[in-house]
Amino acid sequence: MNGSLGTHPAHRWFHNGDMTGASKAYGDRTTAVHAGREDFTALGVHAPPLDLSSTYPVVDLDRAGESIDAMIAGGAPTDGGLVYSRLWNPTVARFESALATLEGTDEAVAFASGMAGLSAILLACTVSGQRHVVAVRPLYGGTDHVLSTGLLGTEVTWTDAKRVGDALRPDTGLVVFETPANPTLELVDIADVVAQAGGVPVLVDSTFATPVLQRPAQLGAAMVLHSATKFLGGHGDVVGGVVACTPEWAARLRPIRIVTGAVLHPLAAYLLLRGLPTLHIRVETQQRTATQVADFLAGHPSVTAVHHPSRPGADPLGLIGRQQSGPGSVLSFDVRGGLEAASRVATSMRLVTHAVSLGGTDSLIEHPASLTHRVVEESAKPHESLLRMSVGLEDLEDLVADLDQALRAAH
Repeated sequence: MNGSLGTHPAHRWFHNGDMTGASKAYGDRTTAVHAGREDFTALGVHAPPLDLSSTYPVVDLDRAGESIDAMIAGGAPTDGGLVYSRLWNPTVARFESALATLEGTDEAVAFASGMAGLSAILLACTVSGQRHVVAVRPLYGGTDHVLSTGLLGTEVTWTDAKRVGDALRPDTGLVVFETPANPTLELVDIADVVAQAGGVPVLVDSTFATPVLQRPAQLGAAMVLHSATKFLGGHGDVVGGVVACTPEWAARLRPIRIVTGAVLHPLAAYLLLRGLPTLHIRVETQQRTATQVADFLAGHPSVTAVHHPSRPGADPLGLIGRQQSGPGSVLSFDVRGGLEAASRVATSMRLVTHAVSLGGTDSLIEHPASLTHRVVEESAKPHESLLRMSVGLEDLEDLVADLDQALRAAH
């Protein structure tokens, strides 16, 4: 054993350990710290082993071939070895196991990005002949674009969350929505949509909420998608995606990941594992500050609207406290004066970085209509006056002062 979990017995033990899936017996914060680390004492290590091997020695040709067959079929490697890192990587597998534990699912499949994970899901639907997708807007701009254009062979019907059932067809293979939604932070009742979908698999993009605030699989979702680049990594230095799902869906997604080459890099998996132990404290601290920032913006004369689940009227279904334990740390707001004023606010920030992405330790602000949602159809684009802000770990007073000076400078 070289400390990299490079043999199948270690993989098997790791995926069936006491803390995987719904069987975990520890508190949420404890689980986030220790998930994926259950075998450290046996290995004699304290930090996650990082296996950067691109290829692995073949000891027995027949057994190696059997291992390849098992991995291509969507399973784990056999005792024939790992063979090649595009098929399986132990550091990536460790992150997958940890994330599945946090989401309460049996499996998770990690990808090179969130969009790579979504693409694999859509390809799986297309291959099975269930090419029709029912989707609820708003969604992340990249998701919206790939569905609207049909680039991966799917056909989409856009609908309201309350009318998902009416949009289903015999060839519907997937229902997709995001909650909280990007960039307007609208909330969707997961259990209600699952009930409307009947036997059609439901995919929930839970990037904004993370497993800290929401666990869609416990409400019936077949798959939970995360842009792991955001809160899971949490430090703005890694790109990745992950789908927490059932074993059946994992077996469908892994072969697609293999043939498309969309596997998460092991160094990225290592960095994501580093992010998980601090996930709860980051999310909880950030959302507390974000709620206060939203209150400040709501009273500012240069702001016409604030979008955050904590605001009065923002949660008509009462989902905070029932579905989602807190409002999260991403908010958006409309600036008086439209596009020109919004652009001036973003470029006038001194402490908050004008950049896309979110969920990191530092606060970011961006103009969705021009950037993250630029490729969305005009009829579905966010308002030109809208700015999206991801609140980081800075002091509240400093963030408020920076926003105030930028808003004043813009007007």
